[in-house]
Amino acid sequence: MEVSENGCHLCAPLVAKSIEEMREQMDAAVSQGADIAELRLDHISHIDPSVDLPLLLNGRPLPVIVTYRPIWEGGEYTGDEDFRLKTLRLAMELGADFIDVELKAAPDFLPSLQEKKAAGCKIIVSNHNFETTPSSETIGSLIAQILSSGADVVKFVTTAQTITDVARVFQILSRCQGPTIALVMGQYGLISRLLSPKYGGFLTFGSLASGKESASGQPTLSDLNNIYGLRRINRQTKVYGLIGKPVGHSKSPLIHNAAFREIGYDGIYVPFLVDNVKDFLDTYNTPDFAGFSVTIPHKEAALKCCDEVDPLAKAIGAVNTIVRRKSDGKLIGYNTDCGGAISAIEDGLVGITGSTGESPLKGRCFVVIGAGGAGKALAYGARDKGCKVFIANRNYDRAKLLADSLGGEALSLEQLNTFQPPRGAILANTTSVGMHPNISETPLAKDALRNYSLVFDAVYTPINTRLLREAEECGAVIVSGFEMFARQAIQQFLHFTGVGAPEQLMRDILVRSL
Repeated sequence: MEVSENGCHLCAPLVAKSIEEMREQMDAAVSQGADIAELRLDHISHIDPSVDLPLLLNGRPLPVIVTYRPIWEGGEYTGDEDFRLKTLRLAMELGADFIDVELKAAPDFLPSLQEKKAAGCKIIVSNHNFETTPSSETIGSLIAQILSSGADVVKFVTTAQTITDVARVFQILSRCQGPTIALVMGQYGLISRLLSPKYGGFLTFGSLASGKESASGQPTLSDLNNIYGLRRINRQTKVYGLIGKPVGHSKSPLIHNAAFREIGYDGIYVPFLVDNVKDFLDTYNTPDFAGFSVTIPHKEAALKCCDEVDPLAKAIGAVNTIVRRKSDGKLIGYNTDCGGAISAIEDGLVGITGSTGESPLKGRCFVVIGAGGAGKALAYGARDKGCKVFIANRNYDRAKLLADSLGGEALSLEQLNTFQPPRGAILANTTSVGMHPNISETPLAKDALRNYSLVFDAVYTPINTRLLREAEECGAVIVSGFEMFARQAIQQFLHFTGVGAPEQLMRDILVRSL
């Protein structure tokens, strides 16, 4: 069996309902770059071991783990236990590369280590906790039991209630001496699967396709290989990622990981599903976790967790970028939303006015819809460029609070539809109105758009929102949220790496993903 450069194998769990389908899935696993396939016999509807196991094992295209998981350990098998263990023993005798047997069943399955060694098959002894991730002491005791059972490979799987649970598993995995599989199930546990190579994991699982998972939180082989580049990950790899809730929709891992590979930077960018920013940053307070993007709903809370904050981000009251300074480990907060959006709007205006050497925003009326983190970023950026700023928000009191903080004026959403700005005004939507799947929605009536020279929409899914289409029909220059997202990510990349980003690559990948 080939060993990945970082020692961590990519294993495809095969959950077919028939022997024929499982053979086909083995071929698919090879084509998708798997090192090992796990044959989940418990998913097969009917099995005759003496007939079916040779069909699976003879001439197999890659090494296999044979698993026959009972329902009491989270599997599908509900039949006779003696039949199940005899089937596993037969698979071992027929030359399976690995057998996975549960810790609870190990005393009945491993009466003689000598027999196992003679067969040349390695035995994975596993334990699954579907409720919690226990204390480090409890997990340590569990590992000792697994080792004493005669395991060649230790496997323990827990379930995360919060992303901070995963840190305990990383700490334990990094100290294990022998081959160990340590994974965390659930939506919070995804990072355990993506960062397994960094902490010395023996393997991590990737499904053949979405919907073919054998456990909760399992990514696809395609994502492991093509987005995250798991074969590149090693113990020195720096970890970056997106702090948010939700984070599954984000395109950031696509563009940042590709950009890291393009410049040869030893980093990985992953999604962090975070409930409490302070708890997360306190728990992952190591040089390995080197930088973070921050999205909804944590931009304002994240600012309070930083040791130092860039003056613009402090004025805005929100950060979307955090970098751990190498010299002292302090967290430094920035806001790249502001520069990304304002520069995109300025470039749009240059097409109207031409370049004059000063900001084309100077002296203009700038109307912002929304008073959240992105709204604050645009409002402060526009104010600093010399604009008269108006804030419109569903909650008028929040709009007034923001407007008062920067010397602007507040509007209700009802007032916005009849508001008559001076010639050359800018409109910027920073709300989620019009975002997929609600693409027929718009934050402002079409007739009201005739009063604006340029309309910007922070929404980038879809790129061309209803707001932008109707604004263009009214004669306005339009600027998509695509530009803001791309530019803020490019600035983040510079903060993360100290190196200029491969801008065209990042833009091309983002366009394809949308």
